[in-house]
Amino acid sequence: MKFSTRSTPLRRLPLRPLLTPLLAALLLAGCAAVGPDYHGAPDAAPKASQAQAFVRQPDAGVGRASAPAQWWRTLDDAQLNALIDAALAHNPDVHAAQARMRQSRAQLRQQQANEMPTSSATVAALRTNTPESSFTNSGPMTLYTADFDASWELDLFGGKRRAVEAASAQAEAVDADLADTQVSLAAEVAQAYVGLRDQQQRLRLAQSSAQLQQRMLDLTEQRRAAGTAADVDVERLTTQVQTTRATLVPLDEQISESLDRLAVLTGREPGELDQTLAPVGNLPTLPATVEVGDPATLLRRRPDIRAAERRLASANAEIGEHTADLFPKVSLFGTLGFSADEPGHLLRKSNFSWVGVPYLQWNVLDFGRTRGAIHAAEAARDEAEAKYAHTVLQALQDANGALSRYGHQREHLDRLRQVQVSAQRAADLTRQRYRAGTTTLIDLLDTQRTEFAAQQDVVAGEAELLDDFVSLQKSLGLGWQERGASGQPPMTNGRDSG
Repeated sequence: MKFSTRSTPLRRLPLRPLLTPLLAALLLAGCAAVGPDYHGAPDAAPKASQAQAFVRQPDAGVGRASAPAQWWRTLDDAQLNALIDAALAHNPDVHAAQARMRQSRAQLRQQQANEMPTSSATVAALRTNTPESSFTNSGPMTLYTADFDASWELDLFGGKRRAVEAASAQAEAVDADLADTQVSLAAEVAQAYVGLRDQQQRLRLAQSSAQLQQRMLDLTEQRRAAGTAADVDVERLTTQVQTTRATLVPLDEQISESLDRLAVLTGREPGELDQTLAPVGNLPTLPATVEVGDPATLLRRRPDIRAAERRLASANAEIGEHTADLFPKVSLFGTLGFSADEPGHLLRKSNFSWVGVPYLQWNVLDFGRTRGAIHAAEAARDEAEAKYAHTVLQALQDANGALSRYGHQREHLDRLRQVQVSAQRAADLTRQRYRAGTTTLIDLLDTQRTEFAAQQDVVAGEAELLDDFVSLQKSLGLGWQERGASGQPPMTNGRDSG
């Protein structure tokens, strides 16, 4: 009996018995997905959401208008603007956050693709040799095949839709993480820059004071040579000069550290900014009024709050993803193929075959594994909700604390400036009296030390106020870039999502 490699077409089946369950399955697939629907995060701070101002908002120096996103431009310092722009473009932490954002979006596209059918195509040439029998001929045989397979798991209970929902919310959370990285980086660069200018200003003051004291020492040594000054006066002035010069070394070291820190923050190697920033510059100028908005704006704007809310939405969707595993899964499988013993006969109609198989899979007896996964997902959702509430309350604490520090530092700086004016007047009067011979060197040295300390305190106070200003902007969630600057889409407001 001769063996034939030509396939026999399958008997045609009636279409209605096949289409009826398929249409019913497609109708079911359009129904709502199992699991809890997400209706937004709970109101973790109801009083703040309705408040017109922050609890610790100072009475002066702070406005309620919407704060600018690029707050550093209000300081009117071109070098600071350039440094922050460079950091947002070249800092490795930003690049890592952008990579995580691309990764999360790729995972979302992967989950979306899981909703679609899977297909494959194969072409093969089979060469075989079988022993002679009553059913086959002896000798080698060749069979050529070409097949196209496709399968599709119908998302009847929304498990795949919930997976897409979870991945979408997670991708938005990672987008918010990138914005949070930008907020922190802008503040860190500004604080490092303020620290550098503060150190440079204090170094310049110390150098000027040391030069003035050296001139007094030279004059006193001349007077001692003429017999009008005592040795003790020379020693006292020498001690003061050396003490002042001793403050120059640590300030020089701090300046080098600040230059290197700024270089690394902007994606450069240590030392690359020395030529640009080593010349002494003034501290940035604070605006007369700092706009802070209201608490409700803060809760919508801070990236860490948006990230926490999106992770809560993702955890909620995962409950439905696991709940769908309690129900049966219906899949459709089909294959189309051609087979022949000659390549030229492969695509003949008589060599065509097809198979269509709907099949059901239901893991009825899993000994509680699925329900255990559901309970774990519910617990993860509760944890995400608690973390969201913590993030909201922490954000309000940060903002109110920053406002309080900023207001008190403004008052403190005003008093330091009054002390400086008084110390300068006292020093001027004492110098006049010393030159007239009506006061002692000890009195002159005391007033000069007080004057120098008051000048240093004012510079340090101005730098601290600028540092508090930067911390305030960070606590308000300012500094992240819109779509045009970084390529990221607008952030989702969790309270408006449903």
